[in-house]
Amino acid sequence: MKLRDFFLFAVFAAFTLYSAIVVTEHGYTGFIELFLGGGWGAQVFIDLVIALLLFMTWMLPDARERGIPGAPYAILILGAGSIGALAYLVHRTLKQGDAAQHVAPPA
Repeated sequence: MKLRDFFLFAVFAAFTLYSAIVVTEHGYTGFIELFLGGGWGAQVFIDLVIALLLFMTWMLPDARERGIPGAPYAILILGAGSIGALAYLVHRTLKQGDAAQHVAPPA
């Protein structure tokens, strides 16, 4: 496993675990208080929405090209934010690894 792949898996696992803890402690809609408070809370939320929409404009064609279903990840991004984007990158990396294993060795 490449160091980059290990880092991706570690970030995905750690962030998903941290997010689950935050949702358990503050509820799924707890972030709305920060957003409605204006200032930095609103700026960070808007920035996240823009970044995730940009990611989805890249992800959907990339998923089609690689034969990965993109719609479930788009829905996950809309519901869970960066967890969905990280999950897509993990799936893409695993599929890429599977394809590399199935390539015939050079003659």
